[in-house]
Amino acid sequence: MLFLGLTGSIATGKSTVSNLLRSPPYNLPIIDADVVARKVVEPGTPGYRAIVDYFGPTTPDLLLPASDPACRGREDGPTGKGRPLNRPALGRRVFGGGEETMRDRKKLNSIVHPAVRREMYKEMVWAYLKGQWAVVLDIPLLFESGWEKFCGTIMVVAVSEPEIQMQRLRARDPHLSEEDARNRVLSQTDVREKAERVMRRGKGAGVVIWNDSDREQLEKQVAQVMADIKKGSPQWWAWLQLICPPLAAVTALWSFWRMRNAQLQWEREKIQEKAKL
Repeated sequence: MLFLGLTGSIATGKSTVSNLLRSPPYNLPIIDADVVARKVVEPGTPGYRAIVDYFGPTTPDLLLPASDPACRGREDGPTGKGRPLNRPALGRRVFGGGEETMRDRKKLNSIVHPAVRREMYKEMVWAYLKGQWAVVLDIPLLFESGWEKFCGTIMVVAVSEPEIQMQRLRARDPHLSEEDARNRVLSQTDVREKAERVMRRGKGAGVVIWNDSDREQLEKQVAQVMADIKKGSPQWWAWLQLICPPLAAVTALWSFWRMRNAQLQWEREKIQEKAKL
């Protein structure tokens, strides 16, 4: 089974491509890291309890009030397992400068990140057991979070100019000023660098969808790219790996080793470039 990594940057169209891949004619299972991150801290989960135990005593508004519509007027929340987290309040605790804020952010990450990885591993195994030929790992920070080495193929949704991102971002969120849009775009890794990085992986292991035009052109690109990807990882190969787990294990280890080397090579090249400056 192919692990198809999907990433991009703000306002490049990654979510649109993700929705295309989950729909006919592709019908691929999507493991969305953002959705999983919310799932692992829902009331009643170990992640939720760990956050409440650590942040609750010093953050009075950590949980949504019972009067909030999400709580349905119940003190124990809509499911009886506790009131949902007040994400803006938690965000104020962990984002910003200062030693204490940095310590709190590290603590939150130490709770959420392992839980997200475990849940994603479960969903990946389940997709394999269902005989899927591929599963999409929709991860905005795919390179930054270290998931690159798990992906046999990575698809980056990119645009050629930052101005395109800013225009689309302001069209989507009209309340943003030009400066706000620029700051949000520049706060992330340049998507053109991601495109360059993924192409260094070689043919079949990295593809770029250039989303500079309209949806029709985007759909045509996705169709062509997916046809090429499926040639290299057909359905019969997924069934063969399901029937023969040792083959699946060997294939996974070989892919991991190759992609890990590609990741290390890129990192070495970047270190060398910085040393020349």
